[in-house]
Amino acid sequence: MIKPHGSQTLTPLFVEDQLEREVLLEEAKSFPKLLLDSSSAANAVMLGAGYFTPLEGYMNRADALSVADTMMTSSGLFWPVPCLNRTDDISQIKETEKIALLDPNMPGNPVLAIQTVDSIEEISSEDLKQMTERTFGTLDESHPGVGTFLSAGRYIVSGPIRVLNYSYFEKDFPDTFRTAVQIREDISSRGWETVVAFQTRNPMHRAHEELCKMAKKAVNADGVLIHMLLGKLKKGDIPADVRDAAIRKMVELYFPANTVMITGYGFDMLYAGPREAVLHAIFRQNAGCTHLIVGRDHAGVGNYYGPFDAQEIFKTLPQGALEIEIFNADHTAYSRKLNKVVMMRDVPDHTSEDFVMLSGTKVREMLAAGEPLPEEFARPEVAKILMDYYMSEA
Repeated sequence: MIKPHGSQTLTPLFVEDQLEREVLLEEAKSFPKLLLDSSSAANAVMLGAGYFTPLEGYMNRADALSVADTMMTSSGLFWPVPCLNRTDDISQIKETEKIALLDPNMPGNPVLAIQTVDSIEEISSEDLKQMTERTFGTLDESHPGVGTFLSAGRYIVSGPIRVLNYSYFEKDFPDTFRTAVQIREDISSRGWETVVAFQTRNPMHRAHEELCKMAKKAVNADGVLIHMLLGKLKKGDIPADVRDAAIRKMVELYFPANTVMITGYGFDMLYAGPREAVLHAIFRQNAGCTHLIVGRDHAGVGNYYGPFDAQEIFKTLPQGALEIEIFNADHTAYSRKLNKVVMMRDVPDHTSEDFVMLSGTKVREMLAAGEPLPEEFARPEVAKILMDYYMSEA
């Protein structure tokens, strides 16, 4: 199986032994407390689950600036996005060795992890501007990821952590949330060697379905990992439970048995375009996948990135930075001429009128009005799940 990123083995930071977890939770009662923001909590979940292998915890200022500028930590580890614990309130955690990190997304704010504090550093407005612009490619606060990043705390709390639970993800998505460790184990038990991953924060329509099938065939994969983001999204995105139900129905009816793993991971969407695409590749390499589909406007939002910037960035990475391979995909759509879904680059004789294409706005309007989507665009069983959701929200 493909090696994890930067390591011979996965380095999940979750405390597996139940007795040890209970001891640590008891100890944490006497530690100073820090209520995390959602982004820092998501980083903890990803560190615990092994997706952030080989990181040992939250970065310090020097590493964060280095990663933002060069996609390398100070020690030379390739990494595309700062992994931070930021806060505005350090009054309870100054001059202390260990702190209990509280979960902002669970009732009662239980302890999510224990952190050994290496340093607490204030970041200047210039530091923040530099990190933001290099990571997101813009300082526009209308960008949802930029807005979140700029509004986080001005202090960086760095140091290794030990993770004690997976927040709300295990409880809310028991059939879908999986750690990188669990996915590797599942891939191994299936005897799969070549696995192509598909990242999604949206429901999957006909074009996405066929893209997975095209990629699987092209790389001669044993199976497909459909890996959906289960964390926080921008306003207007479809909730994870609805996406989960729609994707499961699509796979049940339209994929051969035992060719797809439906899983999810506990991270908040950054909408960081090219940089986040590289982070997505690391997640999937750590989960044991050999290929990642990177399509048009991967991890993008609005018009902040070019349609294929997320593919182009992989051409600029240092030699050997990643072992996972990228399957570059063009925009896919149903061809009226050929009566099937195609990649647009493969049909240069087509005009826009030859494709069945709907904007996201048009899709939402039709679903909210109870209008059926064209079968060339969406499987009817999938469209019904989405329509039921939109009509319930109207």
